[in-house]
Amino acid sequence: MAGGGFATAPANGVVFEAKITPIVIISCIMAATGGLMFGYDVGVSGGVTSMPDFLKKFFPVVHRRVEADAKAGADKHSNYCKYDNQGLQLFTSSLYLAGLTATFFASYTTRTLGRRPTMLIAGGFFIIGVILNTAAHNLAMLIAGRILLGCGVGFANQAVPLFLSEIAPTKIRGGLNILFQLNVTIGILFANLVNYGTAKIEGGWGWRLSLGLAGIPALLLTVGALFVTETPNSLVERGRLDEGKAVLRRIRGTDNVEPEFADLLEASRLAKEVKHPFRNLLQRRNRPQLVIAVALQIFQQCTGINAIMFYAPVLFSTLGFGSDAALYSAVVTGAVNVLSTVVSIYSVDKVGRRVLLLEAGVQMFFSQVVIAIILGIKVKDHSENLSKGFAILVVVMICTYVAAFAWSWGPLGWLIPSETFPLETRSAGQSVTVCVNLLFTFIIAQAFLSMLCHFKFGIFIFFSSWVLVMSLFVMFLLPETKNVPIEEMTERVWKKHWFWARFMNDYDDQMFQSGDGTGKKSNGKSNGFDPSTRL
Repeated sequence: MAGGGFATAPANGVVFEAKITPIVIISCIMAATGGLMFGYDVGVSGGVTSMPDFLKKFFPVVHRRVEADAKAGADKHSNYCKYDNQGLQLFTSSLYLAGLTATFFASYTTRTLGRRPTMLIAGGFFIIGVILNTAAHNLAMLIAGRILLGCGVGFANQAVPLFLSEIAPTKIRGGLNILFQLNVTIGILFANLVNYGTAKIEGGWGWRLSLGLAGIPALLLTVGALFVTETPNSLVERGRLDEGKAVLRRIRGTDNVEPEFADLLEASRLAKEVKHPFRNLLQRRNRPQLVIAVALQIFQQCTGINAIMFYAPVLFSTLGFGSDAALYSAVVTGAVNVLSTVVSIYSVDKVGRRVLLLEAGVQMFFSQVVIAIILGIKVKDHSENLSKGFAILVVVMICTYVAAFAWSWGPLGWLIPSETFPLETRSAGQSVTVCVNLLFTFIIAQAFLSMLCHFKFGIFIFFSSWVLVMSLFVMFLLPETKNVPIEEMTERVWKKHWFWARFMNDYDDQMFQSGDGTGKKSNGKSNGFDPSTRL
Protein backbone atom coordinates (compact mmCIF):
# COMPACT_ATOMS: atom_id res chain seq x y z
CA MET A 1 0.00 0.00 0.00
CA ALA A 2 1.32 3.43 -0.88
CA GLY A 3 2.39 5.74 1.86
CA GLY A 4 1.03 9.22 2.42
CA GLY A 5 0.64 11.27 -0.72
CA PHE A 6 1.97 14.74 -1.22
CA ALA A 7 2.50 17.25 -3.98
CA THR A 8 5.76 18.79 -5.08
CA ALA A 9 5.96 22.16 -6.77
CA PRO A 10 8.63 22.97 -9.29
CA ALA A 11 9.82 26.44 -10.10
CA ASN A 12 7.19 26.98 -12.78
CA GLY A 13 4.37 26.53 -10.26
CA VAL A 14 2.94 23.25 -11.63
CA VAL A 15 2.03 20.84 -8.84
CA PHE A 16 3.30 17.28 -9.19
CA GLU A 17 1.24 14.67 -7.42
CA ALA A 18 3.23 11.79 -5.89
CA LYS A 19 2.99 9.10 -3.25
CA ILE A 20 5.68 7.21 -1.40
CA THR A 21 4.99 3.88 -3.09
CA PRO A 22 6.36 0.45 -2.11
CA ILE A 23 8.08 0.11 -5.49
CA VAL A 24 10.07 3.29 -4.81
CA ILE A 25 11.11 2.22 -1.31
CA ILE A 26 12.03 -1.33 -2.38
CA SER A 27 13.89 -0.14 -5.48
CA CYS A 28 15.88 2.40 -3.49
CA ILE A 29 16.80 -0.14 -0.79
CA MET A 30 17.97 -2.61 -3.43
CA ALA A 31 19.93 -0.02 -5.40
CA ALA A 32 21.55 1.37 -2.26
CA THR A 33 23.26 -2.00 -1.71
CA GLY A 34 25.83 -0.57 -4.12
CA GLY A 35 26.87 1.58 -1.17
CA LEU A 36 27.02 -1.54 1.00
CA MET A 37 29.50 -3.08 -1.42
CA PHE A 38 31.62 0.07 -1.53
CA GLY A 39 31.67 0.31 2.26
CA TYR A 40 32.62 -3.34 2.68
CA ASP A 41 35.56 -2.89 0.29
CA VAL A 42 36.72 0.14 2.27
CA GLY A 43 36.46 -1.62 5.63
CA VAL A 44 37.77 -5.07 4.79
CA SER A 45 41.16 -3.99 3.43
CA GLY A 46 42.43 -2.58 6.73
CA GLY A 47 41.38 -5.72 8.62
CA VAL A 48 43.05 -8.26 6.37
CA THR A 49 46.24 -6.21 6.13
CA SER A 50 46.63 -6.58 9.90
CA MET A 51 46.23 -10.39 9.76
CA PRO A 52 49.61 -12.21 10.05
CA ASP A 53 48.64 -15.02 7.65
CA PHE A 54 47.63 -12.54 4.95
CA LEU A 55 50.84 -10.54 5.37
CA LYS A 56 52.96 -13.71 5.34
CA LYS A 57 51.49 -14.88 2.02
CA PHE A 58 51.39 -11.64 0.05
CA PHE A 59 53.64 -9.19 1.89
CA PRO A 60 56.41 -11.26 3.51
CA VAL A 61 58.67 -8.23 3.95
CA VAL A 62 56.03 -6.50 6.09
CA HIS A 63 55.34 -9.74 7.96
CA ARG A 64 59.01 -10.23 8.82
CA ARG A 65 59.25 -6.61 9.95
CA VAL A 66 56.18 -6.92 12.20
CA GLU A 67 57.45 -10.23 13.64
CA ALA A 68 60.89 -8.77 14.23
CA ASP A 69 59.40 -5.72 15.91
CA ALA A 70 57.34 -7.94 18.19
CA LYS A 71 60.45 -9.89 19.28
CA ALA A 72 62.79 -6.90 19.52
CA GLY A 73 63.41 -4.93 22.66
CA ALA A 74 61.57 -1.72 23.44
CA ASP A 75 64.36 0.34 21.92
CA LYS A 76 64.52 -1.66 18.69
CA HIS A 77 61.08 -1.73 17.10
CA SER A 78 59.35 1.04 15.20
CA ASN A 79 55.76 1.75 16.17
CA TYR A 80 54.97 3.97 13.23
CA CYS A 81 56.89 2.38 10.33
CA LYS A 82 56.32 -1.36 10.62
CA TYR A 83 53.46 -1.33 8.06
CA ASP A 84 55.09 1.14 5.66
CA ASN A 85 55.13 -0.70 2.32
CA GLN A 86 54.14 0.54 -1.13
CA GLY A 87 52.80 -2.86 -2.18
CA LEU A 88 50.58 -3.02 0.89
CA GLN A 89 49.25 0.45 0.16
CA LEU A 90 48.73 -0.49 -3.51
CA PHE A 91 46.46 -3.35 -2.39
CA THR A 92 44.16 -0.79 -0.81
CA SER A 93 44.52 2.13 -3.23
CA SER A 94 44.36 0.21 -6.53
CA LEU A 95 40.59 -0.10 -6.07
CA TYR A 96 40.14 3.67 -6.18
CA LEU A 97 42.43 4.24 -9.15
CA ALA A 98 40.45 1.62 -11.08
CA GLY A 99 37.21 3.27 -9.97
CA LEU A 100 38.46 6.63 -11.23
CA THR A 101 39.12 5.14 -14.68
CA ALA A 102 35.86 3.18 -14.77
CA THR A 103 33.83 6.32 -14.02
CA PHE A 104 34.39 7.62 -17.57
CA PHE A 105 33.01 4.40 -19.09
CA ALA A 106 30.19 4.30 -16.55
CA SER A 107 29.07 7.77 -17.59
CA TYR A 108 28.62 6.49 -21.15
CA THR A 109 26.74 3.31 -20.19
CA THR A 110 24.51 5.19 -17.77
CA ARG A 111 23.45 7.54 -20.54
CA THR A 112 23.15 5.06 -23.45
CA LEU A 113 22.14 1.79 -21.75
CA GLY A 114 20.37 3.08 -18.66
CA ARG A 115 20.83 3.13 -14.90
CA ARG A 116 19.69 -0.45 -14.32
CA PRO A 117 22.09 -2.11 -16.81
CA THR A 118 24.96 -0.04 -15.39
CA MET A 119 24.19 -1.39 -11.91
CA LEU A 120 24.19 -4.91 -13.37
CA ILE A 121 27.61 -4.27 -14.89
CA ALA A 122 28.82 -3.05 -11.50
CA GLY A 123 27.50 -6.20 -9.85
CA GLY A 124 29.30 -8.35 -12.43
CA PHE A 125 32.61 -6.60 -11.77
CA PHE A 126 32.09 -7.00 -8.03
CA ILE A 127 31.40 -10.74 -8.27
CA ILE A 128 34.40 -11.50 -10.50
CA GLY A 129 36.65 -9.35 -8.30
CA VAL A 130 35.50 -11.14 -5.16
CA ILE A 131 36.22 -14.54 -6.75
CA LEU A 132 39.74 -13.48 -7.74
CA ASN A 133 40.51 -12.04 -4.30
CA THR A 134 39.16 -15.05 -2.44
CA ALA A 135 41.11 -17.53 -4.56
CA ALA A 136 44.26 -15.40 -4.84
CA HIS A 137 47.58 -17.29 -4.74
CA ASN A 138 49.90 -14.39 -5.54
CA LEU A 139 50.02 -10.62 -5.32
CA ALA A 140 49.21 -10.11 -9.01
CA MET A 141 45.97 -12.09 -8.66
CA LEU A 142 45.11 -10.15 -5.51
CA ILE A 143 45.68 -6.75 -7.15
CA ALA A 144 43.73 -7.86 -10.27
CA GLY A 145 40.77 -8.69 -8.04
CA ARG A 146 40.98 -5.30 -6.35
CA ILE A 147 41.11 -3.55 -9.74
CA LEU A 148 37.91 -5.35 -10.83
CA LEU A 149 36.28 -4.36 -7.54
CA GLY A 150 37.36 -0.80 -8.31
CA CYS A 151 35.65 -1.00 -11.71
CA GLY A 152 32.52 -2.08 -9.86
CA VAL A 153 32.87 0.91 -7.54
CA GLY A 154 33.19 3.27 -10.52
CA PHE A 155 30.06 1.93 -12.19
CA ALA A 156 28.02 1.68 -8.98
CA ASN A 157 28.95 5.15 -7.71
CA GLN A 158 27.90 6.64 -11.04
CA ALA A 159 24.60 4.76 -11.45
CA VAL A 160 23.23 4.25 -7.93
CA PRO A 161 23.06 7.89 -6.72
CA LEU A 162 21.62 8.84 -10.10
CA PHE A 163 19.00 6.08 -9.83
CA LEU A 164 18.05 7.17 -6.30
CA SER A 165 17.70 10.82 -7.33
CA GLU A 166 15.52 10.04 -10.33
CA ILE A 167 13.12 7.53 -8.83
CA ALA A 168 12.46 9.28 -5.50
CA PRO A 169 9.76 11.95 -5.04
CA THR A 170 11.29 15.39 -4.60
CA LYS A 171 10.26 15.73 -0.97
CA ILE A 172 12.29 12.70 0.20
CA ARG A 173 15.06 12.82 -2.40
CA GLY A 174 17.65 14.10 0.09
CA GLY A 175 16.96 11.34 2.60
CA LEU A 176 17.08 8.63 -0.04
CA ASN A 177 20.35 10.01 -1.38
CA ILE A 178 21.89 9.81 2.09
CA LEU A 179 20.60 6.21 2.20
CA PHE A 180 23.50 5.41 -0.16
CA GLN A 181 25.99 6.94 2.29
CA LEU A 182 24.27 5.08 5.15
CA ASN A 183 24.82 1.81 3.32
CA VAL A 184 28.48 2.70 2.87
CA THR A 185 28.85 3.06 6.64
CA ILE A 186 26.91 -0.19 7.25
CA GLY A 187 29.25 -1.93 4.81
CA ILE A 188 32.28 -0.66 6.73
CA LEU A 189 30.78 -1.88 10.03
CA PHE A 190 29.93 -5.27 8.50
CA ALA A 191 33.52 -5.61 7.25
CA ASN A 192 34.91 -4.74 10.69
CA LEU A 193 32.68 -7.34 12.36
CA VAL A 194 33.72 -9.97 9.80
CA ASN A 195 37.40 -9.16 10.29
CA TYR A 196 37.00 -9.40 14.05
CA GLY A 197 35.60 -12.92 13.68
CA THR A 198 37.86 -14.23 10.92
CA ALA A 199 41.01 -13.04 12.68
CA LYS A 200 40.37 -15.75 15.28
CA ILE A 201 40.21 -18.57 12.70
CA GLU A 202 43.17 -20.90 12.87
CA GLY A 203 44.67 -22.46 9.78
CA GLY A 204 45.56 -19.31 7.87
CA TRP A 205 42.39 -18.97 5.77
CA GLY A 206 40.48 -16.36 7.76
CA TRP A 207 41.48 -13.60 5.35
CA ARG A 208 39.96 -15.56 2.46
CA LEU A 209 36.63 -15.63 4.27
CA SER A 210 36.84 -11.87 4.90
CA LEU A 211 37.42 -11.17 1.23
CA GLY A 212 34.93 -13.81 0.09
CA LEU A 213 32.03 -12.48 2.16
CA ALA A 214 32.13 -9.38 -0.04
CA GLY A 215 30.15 -11.63 -2.37
CA ILE A 216 27.04 -11.07 -0.23
CA PRO A 217 26.58 -7.36 -1.01
CA ALA A 218 27.79 -8.04 -4.57
CA LEU A 219 25.01 -10.59 -5.07
CA LEU A 220 22.47 -8.28 -3.40
CA LEU A 221 23.31 -5.49 -5.84
CA THR A 222 23.23 -7.79 -8.88
CA VAL A 223 19.96 -9.51 -7.95
CA GLY A 224 18.44 -6.20 -6.89
CA ALA A 225 19.33 -4.63 -10.24
CA LEU A 226 17.48 -7.47 -11.98
CA PHE A 227 14.25 -6.63 -10.19
CA VAL A 228 14.24 -2.83 -9.93
CA THR A 229 12.51 -0.76 -12.56
CA GLU A 230 14.39 1.56 -14.89
CA THR A 231 13.88 5.24 -14.15
CA PRO A 232 11.45 7.23 -16.33
CA ASN A 233 14.22 9.80 -16.89
CA SER A 234 16.44 7.20 -18.53
CA LEU A 235 13.62 5.82 -20.64
CA VAL A 236 12.63 9.27 -21.92
CA GLU A 237 16.28 10.12 -22.54
CA ARG A 238 16.53 7.06 -24.81
CA GLY A 239 13.27 7.80 -26.66
CA ARG A 240 11.04 5.19 -24.96
CA LEU A 241 8.33 7.71 -24.10
CA ASP A 242 5.32 5.41 -23.59
CA GLU A 243 7.27 3.11 -21.32
CA GLY A 244 8.63 6.10 -19.43
CA LYS A 245 5.14 7.43 -18.76
CA ALA A 246 3.94 3.98 -17.60
CA VAL A 247 6.85 3.68 -15.17
CA LEU A 248 6.20 7.20 -13.89
CA ARG A 249 2.59 6.23 -13.09
CA ARG A 250 3.80 3.13 -11.21
CA ILE A 251 6.41 4.85 -9.07
CA ARG A 252 4.21 7.87 -8.28
CA GLY A 253 1.15 5.79 -7.43
CA THR A 254 -1.19 8.01 -9.49
CA ASP A 255 -2.44 8.43 -13.04
CA ASN A 256 -2.09 12.20 -12.80
CA VAL A 257 1.49 12.38 -14.09
CA GLU A 258 0.98 14.57 -17.17
CA PRO A 259 2.48 17.76 -15.65
CA GLU A 260 5.55 15.94 -14.39
CA PHE A 261 5.94 13.98 -17.62
CA ALA A 262 5.71 17.20 -19.65
CA ASP A 263 8.39 18.74 -17.44
CA LEU A 264 10.50 15.62 -17.94
CA LEU A 265 10.18 15.90 -21.73
CA GLU A 266 11.19 19.56 -21.61
CA ALA A 267 14.18 18.79 -19.39
CA SER A 268 15.27 16.04 -21.76
CA ARG A 269 15.01 18.42 -24.73
CA LEU A 270 17.04 21.10 -22.99
CA ALA A 271 19.68 18.60 -21.87
CA LYS A 272 20.12 17.34 -25.45
CA GLU A 273 20.68 20.89 -26.68
CA VAL A 274 23.82 21.18 -24.58
CA LYS A 275 26.45 19.82 -26.96
CA HIS A 276 29.55 20.44 -24.85
CA PRO A 277 28.68 20.21 -21.13
CA PHE A 278 32.31 19.93 -20.01
CA ARG A 279 33.24 23.03 -22.02
CA ASN A 280 30.28 24.89 -20.52
CA LEU A 281 31.44 23.80 -17.09
CA LEU A 282 34.58 25.91 -17.49
CA GLN A 283 32.70 29.12 -18.31
CA ARG A 284 32.88 31.97 -15.81
CA ARG A 285 29.25 31.72 -14.70
CA ASN A 286 29.78 28.06 -13.66
CA ARG A 287 33.02 28.68 -11.80
CA PRO A 288 31.46 28.98 -8.30
CA GLN A 289 29.74 25.59 -8.55
CA LEU A 290 32.85 23.95 -9.99
CA VAL A 291 35.12 25.38 -7.29
CA ILE A 292 32.70 24.32 -4.54
CA ALA A 293 32.36 20.77 -5.92
CA VAL A 294 36.09 20.20 -6.40
CA ALA A 295 37.00 21.79 -3.06
CA LEU A 296 34.47 19.69 -1.15
CA GLN A 297 35.88 16.46 -2.61
CA ILE A 298 39.47 17.43 -1.82
CA PHE A 299 38.54 18.58 1.68
CA GLN A 300 36.50 15.43 2.31
CA GLN A 301 39.59 13.28 1.80
CA CYS A 302 41.90 15.70 3.63
CA THR A 303 39.87 15.26 6.80
CA GLY A 304 41.76 11.95 6.98
CA ILE A 305 38.60 9.88 7.37
CA ASN A 306 39.33 7.33 4.67
CA ALA A 307 42.86 6.88 5.93
CA ILE A 308 41.46 6.01 9.33
CA MET A 309 38.66 3.78 7.97
CA PHE A 310 41.02 1.97 5.54
CA TYR A 311 43.65 1.28 8.13
CA ALA A 312 41.77 1.41 11.45
CA PRO A 313 42.99 -2.02 12.68
CA VAL A 314 46.55 -1.27 11.50
CA LEU A 315 46.38 2.18 13.14
CA PHE A 316 45.18 0.80 16.46
CA SER A 317 47.81 -1.94 16.28
CA THR A 318 50.44 0.74 15.66
CA LEU A 319 49.26 2.59 18.75
CA GLY A 320 50.01 -0.45 20.90
CA PHE A 321 46.64 -2.22 20.95
CA GLY A 322 46.71 -6.01 20.67
CA SER A 323 45.44 -7.61 17.46
CA ASP A 324 41.99 -8.43 18.88
CA ALA A 325 41.71 -5.09 20.64
CA ALA A 326 42.64 -3.28 17.41
CA LEU A 327 39.90 -5.02 15.44
CA TYR A 328 37.40 -4.49 18.26
CA SER A 329 38.21 -0.77 18.33
CA ALA A 330 37.65 -0.65 14.56
CA VAL A 331 34.21 -2.22 15.06
CA VAL A 332 33.36 0.48 17.60
CA THR A 333 34.33 3.28 15.22
CA GLY A 334 32.33 1.57 12.45
CA ALA A 335 29.23 1.51 14.65
CA VAL A 336 29.68 5.19 15.49
CA ASN A 337 29.94 5.91 11.77
CA VAL A 338 26.57 4.25 11.06
CA LEU A 339 24.68 5.91 13.92
CA SER A 340 26.07 9.36 13.14
CA THR A 341 25.04 9.09 9.48
CA VAL A 342 21.47 8.51 10.68
CA VAL A 343 21.78 11.81 12.57
CA SER A 344 22.56 13.52 9.28
CA ILE A 345 19.45 12.09 7.60
CA TYR A 346 17.22 13.70 10.23
CA SER A 347 19.08 16.99 10.68
CA VAL A 348 20.37 18.06 7.27
CA ASP A 349 17.09 19.68 6.16
CA LYS A 350 16.38 21.14 9.60
CA VAL A 351 19.59 22.85 10.77
CA GLY A 352 21.18 23.26 7.34
CA ARG A 353 24.39 22.26 5.63
CA ARG A 354 26.65 25.01 6.95
CA VAL A 355 25.76 24.44 10.59
CA LEU A 356 26.60 20.73 10.35
CA LEU A 357 29.89 21.39 8.55
CA LEU A 358 31.03 24.15 10.92
CA GLU A 359 30.11 22.23 14.08
CA ALA A 360 31.87 19.16 12.75
CA GLY A 361 34.96 21.24 11.96
CA VAL A 362 35.29 22.26 15.60
CA GLN A 363 34.70 18.70 16.78
CA MET A 364 37.16 17.10 14.34
CA PHE A 365 39.87 19.70 14.99
CA PHE A 366 39.62 19.28 18.77
CA SER A 367 39.67 15.47 18.69
CA GLN A 368 42.64 15.27 16.30
CA VAL A 369 44.70 17.74 18.34
CA VAL A 370 43.98 15.76 21.53
CA ILE A 371 45.03 12.51 19.81
CA ALA A 372 48.24 14.11 18.54
CA ILE A 373 49.13 15.40 22.03
CA ILE A 374 48.53 12.00 23.66
CA LEU A 375 50.53 10.10 21.06
CA GLY A 376 53.30 12.71 21.04
CA ILE A 377 53.78 12.30 24.76
CA LYS A 378 53.05 8.60 25.23
CA VAL A 379 53.94 6.80 21.97
CA LYS A 380 57.47 7.28 20.64
CA ASP A 381 58.91 5.68 17.52
CA HIS A 382 60.84 3.06 19.48
CA SER A 383 58.92 2.89 22.72
CA GLU A 384 55.37 3.04 23.94
CA ASN A 385 53.81 4.01 27.22
CA LEU A 386 50.13 4.07 26.29
CA SER A 387 48.29 2.99 29.41
CA LYS A 388 44.80 1.50 29.28
CA GLY A 389 43.25 4.82 30.25
CA PHE A 390 45.01 6.76 27.53
CA ALA A 391 44.26 4.00 25.00
CA ILE A 392 40.54 4.30 25.78
CA LEU A 393 40.80 8.10 25.47
CA VAL A 394 42.37 7.71 22.02
CA VAL A 395 39.50 5.46 20.91
CA VAL A 396 36.95 7.94 22.33
CA MET A 397 38.59 10.81 20.46
CA ILE A 398 38.69 8.84 17.21
CA CYS A 399 34.99 8.02 17.67
CA THR A 400 34.31 11.71 18.32
CA TYR A 401 36.11 12.53 15.11
CA VAL A 402 34.32 9.81 13.09
CA ALA A 403 30.92 10.92 14.43
CA ALA A 404 31.52 14.51 13.35
CA PHE A 405 32.57 13.44 9.87
CA ALA A 406 29.65 11.04 9.45
CA TRP A 407 26.99 13.70 9.97
CA SER A 408 28.78 16.36 7.95
CA TRP A 409 31.53 15.90 5.39
CA GLY A 410 30.56 12.30 4.65
CA PRO A 411 27.07 12.78 3.17
CA LEU A 412 27.25 16.53 2.49
CA GLY A 413 30.39 16.24 0.40
CA TRP A 414 28.20 14.43 -2.14
CA LEU A 415 24.87 16.15 -1.50
CA ILE A 416 25.94 19.79 -1.94
CA PRO A 417 27.51 19.40 -5.42
CA SER A 418 24.40 17.59 -6.64
CA GLU A 419 22.29 20.57 -5.52
CA THR A 420 24.32 23.44 -6.89
CA PHE A 421 25.12 22.73 -10.55
CA PRO A 422 22.69 24.22 -13.09
CA LEU A 423 20.84 21.99 -15.53
CA GLU A 424 23.21 22.46 -18.45
CA THR A 425 26.30 21.27 -16.55
CA ARG A 426 24.90 19.06 -13.81
CA SER A 427 25.82 15.76 -15.46
CA ALA A 428 29.35 16.91 -16.29
CA GLY A 429 29.70 18.44 -12.85
CA GLN A 430 28.76 15.16 -11.17
CA SER A 431 31.36 13.33 -13.26
CA VAL A 432 34.04 15.79 -12.19
CA THR A 433 32.91 15.41 -8.58
CA VAL A 434 33.23 11.61 -8.65
CA CYS A 435 36.60 11.71 -10.44
CA VAL A 436 38.15 14.22 -8.04
CA ASN A 437 36.88 12.26 -5.05
CA LEU A 438 38.30 8.94 -6.26
CA LEU A 439 41.59 10.57 -7.29
CA PHE A 440 42.21 12.02 -3.85
CA THR A 441 40.95 8.84 -2.18
CA PHE A 442 43.64 6.99 -4.15
CA ILE A 443 46.33 9.53 -3.19
CA ILE A 444 45.52 9.38 0.53
CA ALA A 445 45.22 5.58 0.53
CA GLN A 446 48.55 5.18 -1.27
CA ALA A 447 50.38 7.66 0.94
CA PHE A 448 48.90 7.17 4.42
CA LEU A 449 51.17 4.44 5.82
CA SER A 450 54.26 6.25 4.54
CA MET A 451 52.94 9.48 6.04
CA LEU A 452 52.33 7.69 9.33
CA CYS A 453 55.93 6.47 9.28
CA HIS A 454 57.44 9.89 8.57
CA PHE A 455 54.98 12.21 10.36
CA LYS A 456 54.34 9.82 13.30
CA PHE A 457 51.84 11.49 15.68
CA GLY A 458 52.11 14.58 13.48
CA ILE A 459 49.78 12.86 10.98
CA PHE A 460 46.90 14.04 13.15
CA ILE A 461 48.29 17.59 13.23
CA PHE A 462 48.48 17.43 9.42
CA PHE A 463 44.81 16.45 9.04
CA SER A 464 43.64 18.86 11.77
CA SER A 465 45.32 21.70 9.86
CA TRP A 466 43.28 20.78 6.81
CA VAL A 467 40.13 20.72 8.96
CA LEU A 468 40.88 24.29 10.02
CA VAL A 469 41.34 25.37 6.39
CA MET A 470 38.14 23.70 5.20
CA SER A 471 36.13 25.16 8.08
CA LEU A 472 37.27 28.65 7.08
CA PHE A 473 36.29 27.84 3.50
CA VAL A 474 32.81 26.82 4.63
CA MET A 475 32.45 29.91 6.82
CA PHE A 476 33.27 32.42 4.09
CA LEU A 477 32.66 30.75 0.72
CA LEU A 478 30.03 28.01 1.04
CA PRO A 479 26.44 29.31 0.75
CA GLU A 480 23.51 27.65 2.50
CA THR A 481 21.37 25.53 0.16
CA LYS A 482 18.81 24.23 2.68
CA ASN A 483 15.24 24.32 1.34
CA VAL A 484 16.27 26.08 -1.86
CA PRO A 485 14.75 24.47 -4.99
CA ILE A 486 17.40 23.36 -7.45
CA GLU A 487 15.80 25.46 -10.19
CA GLU A 488 16.15 28.62 -8.09
CA MET A 489 19.71 28.04 -6.86
CA THR A 490 21.23 30.65 -9.17
CA GLU A 491 18.77 33.42 -8.30
CA ARG A 492 18.49 32.76 -4.56
CA VAL A 493 21.99 31.58 -3.71
CA TRP A 494 24.78 32.46 -6.15
CA LYS A 495 23.54 35.92 -7.20
CA LYS A 496 23.13 36.94 -3.55
CA HIS A 497 26.42 35.58 -2.19
CA TRP A 498 28.94 38.22 -1.15
CA PHE A 499 31.78 36.68 -3.19
CA TRP A 500 30.29 34.43 -5.87
CA ALA A 501 27.80 37.07 -7.10
CA ARG A 502 30.56 38.73 -9.13
CA PHE A 503 30.69 35.63 -11.36
CA MET A 504 26.96 35.95 -12.05
CA ASN A 505 27.07 39.44 -13.54
CA ASP A 506 26.99 38.18 -17.12
CA TYR A 507 24.77 35.22 -16.31
CA ASP A 508 21.55 36.45 -17.91
CA ASP A 509 23.23 37.42 -21.18
CA GLN A 510 24.99 34.09 -21.52
CA MET A 511 21.91 32.04 -20.70
CA PHE A 512 20.06 33.03 -23.87
CA GLN A 513 21.52 30.08 -25.74
CA SER A 514 18.78 27.46 -25.72
CA GLY A 515 18.85 27.25 -29.52
CA ASP A 516 15.11 27.70 -30.10
CA GLY A 517 15.15 31.48 -30.42
CA THR A 518 12.90 31.94 -27.39
CA GLY A 519 15.61 33.08 -25.05
CA LYS A 520 14.54 30.66 -22.33
CA LYS A 521 17.16 29.98 -19.73
CA SER A 522 18.40 26.46 -19.38
CA ASN A 523 18.53 26.68 -15.62
CA GLY A 524 17.62 29.12 -12.89
CA LYS A 525 14.03 29.89 -13.92
CA SER A 526 13.84 27.20 -16.53
CA ASN A 527 10.61 25.33 -17.11
CA GLY A 528 12.61 22.12 -17.16
CA PHE A 529 14.58 20.21 -14.60
CA ASP A 530 17.60 17.95 -14.65
CA PRO A 531 16.69 14.30 -15.17
CA SER A 532 19.56 13.27 -12.92
CA THR A 533 18.34 15.05 -9.82
CA ARG A 534 14.76 16.13 -10.12
CA LEU A 535 12.57 13.06 -9.65
